[in-house]
Amino acid sequence: MEILGIGMSELVFIVVVALIILGPKDMQKAGKTIGKFLREIVTSDGWKMFQQTSRELRTLPNRLMREANEELNQIGNQMNNGPTPAPGRPNNPNVPFRSQPVPENKIIPPAAEPKADESDPQDHA
Repeated sequence: MEILGIGMSELVFIVVVALIILGPKDMQKAGKTIGKFLREIVTSDGWKMFQQTSRELRTLPNRLMREANEELNQIGNQMNNGPTPAPGRPNNPNVPFRSQPVPENKIIPPAAEPKADESDPQDHA
């Protein structure tokens, strides 16, 4: 079992050295001080934000893979449903893209529409 990268044998060694240096009475005071300090850290907003960020970072790869898979599924469904015209491309295959120049020999004149003559007596009636 490791706590913050410190194994049990290392932890026992630290406690023995602290007991020798501080003595039994000062060891109690140091334990209380360390306990209060750790409690303040764990109950602080910064620690909660740190825990939340840590949790999000652990789940980030799975979430990104899930979102990418959903996008691939949507693209696959769109491809299976049939081609859709690209933006700016008309449904008529004979009409080129807007960014392409129209070839001179492909221009078809519009059908001649009869123009209403201004002197036509039926329009004035």
